[in-house]
Amino acid sequence: MRLLLGIAGAVIVLGVFSSVLHSLVIPRPTPSGLGRIVQRLVHRPFRLLADRLPSAEAKDRVLAPMAPLAIVVTLIAWLGCFLVGYALLEAAVSRLGVKEALTESGSSLFTLGFASGDRATLNAIDFCAAVTGPIVIGLQVGYLPALYGAYQRRETEVTLLQARAGSPPWGPEILARYAQVELLEILTELFRTWERWSADVSESHTTYPILIHFRSPKATRNWLIALLSVMDAAALRLSFNPSQPQAEVRMALRAGFVCLREIATIEGIAYDRDPHPDDALQLSYEDFLRGVERMAAQGYPMERTPEEAWPHFRGWRVNYEALAYRLARDIEAVPAPWSGARRREVTIRTPLTPVDRRPVTSE
Repeated sequence: MRLLLGIAGAVIVLGVFSSVLHSLVIPRPTPSGLGRIVQRLVHRPFRLLADRLPSAEAKDRVLAPMAPLAIVVTLIAWLGCFLVGYALLEAAVSRLGVKEALTESGSSLFTLGFASGDRATLNAIDFCAAVTGPIVIGLQVGYLPALYGAYQRRETEVTLLQARAGSPPWGPEILARYAQVELLEILTELFRTWERWSADVSESHTTYPILIHFRSPKATRNWLIALLSVMDAAALRLSFNPSQPQAEVRMALRAGFVCLREIATIEGIAYDRDPHPDDALQLSYEDFLRGVERMAAQGYPMERTPEEAWPHFRGWRVNYEALAYRLARDIEAVPAPWSGARRREVTIRTPLTPVDRRPVTSE
């Protein structure tokens, strides 16, 4: 029996150490099974409550603390598992009962020091437990600045996009606003910026997957909807303006769907790695025309008709539409145009184009 207790304790301790290393130390996408289980358990009640609320704002308020709370609960789960694992090891090498072993383990793990054994084997385990507690807590504390630094970098560009794409952001609105203020010649700067943004998010959100569920400070903003709007703007630009420079546009588009694919991989979401350009879209042609009308109303120049551009737009969008819709549903992103359905039916919010008012001047 004591041999089995020792084996169980060693498996728990080593397993939790592996989870801590994969979550906090190893700088690469290495998902932790324990962390994933804890996050799902924390997320479930929040989502059940959010699904019963009628408005996007109410859902956002409920879901906002979900990801930060998951970080705290994960730390508690690690410490709790270490407590049990070390208790089993101490029970295996001594005559301590369950209660006494837990007391001994907790006294050492949290460096309280009110309980101690007089055997060398117990002392060795106590020393290991005493080192484990501060190390895990220290790693978690050190992990937070990196986590929130990545969050702030992400949200800076999402906030800057609001003036260019409306709230919530929408691909056709980006092109409409750039046409309205006659800034189409610098449109490539936007795509260049979002290529780098996509690479940053791809790296940070696969290394720290909890960031996927961190919500923006305002209910009408969301990192995924912002990325989707930029990718749609890029696909529209390539579809309607084949004579314009394409390098930055194509690279931003590719960086965007590569980012979504890497996030989908870390989330365990299956996807088609090589979709055909003629595959059907969930976005209807009628919705596509409504977006084109928004662009045309602000004087966006088009070299192709909507009928001619649609096959090209569809050929680009098949690379990312399904993934974007699935992730938007999973994280309950703000219900924006061209962003798919949510778990519960919600009202789609369409951004309004600002009126270009100018003062009357007298000659």
